[in-house]
Amino acid sequence: MGQPSPNPVRILVVDDDPGDVLMIEEALAESDVEKVIHVVADGEEAMEFLRREGRHSEAQRPDVILLDLNMPRMDGRQVLGEVKRDENLRTIPIVVLTTSNADTDVVSSYTLQANAYVTKPIDLDDFNDVVRRIDEFFGRVVVLPKHA
Repeated sequence: MGQPSPNPVRILVVDDDPGDVLMIEEALAESDVEKVIHVVADGEEAMEFLRREGRHSEAQRPDVILLDLNMPRMDGRQVLGEVKRDENLRTIPIVVLTTSNADTDVVSSYTLQANAYVTKPIDLDDFNDVVRRIDEFFGRVVVLPKHA
């Protein structure tokens, strides 16, 4: 396994479902990977956070984004497209974490350069396991781009 990071892994969770957000936060809290978690409820707020605009002017660049697809105002597909087109943001790994297992969503997410596509399991234990695996992978295994 990789070496522990000297800096906490910064995770941005973009999801409009408070129940899913709570389960994600609880699953992330169970691992010993040092992390800082930020949560935004839709794509517009995600872009404000990433661009450090408005109430997010002090936001720190995340190391990884956990992105739901189906949200109001600006959905995950739009966020994915905007981030990957933005020269300053495109290197941030994005894991699509969504309830959809539709082939069209999978293909469009990878076409828009998602780094991974994970379907949210219905079972709570399976859900926790999936989130912990994502956390472990990005917190211990992969080398992430340096903080900007």
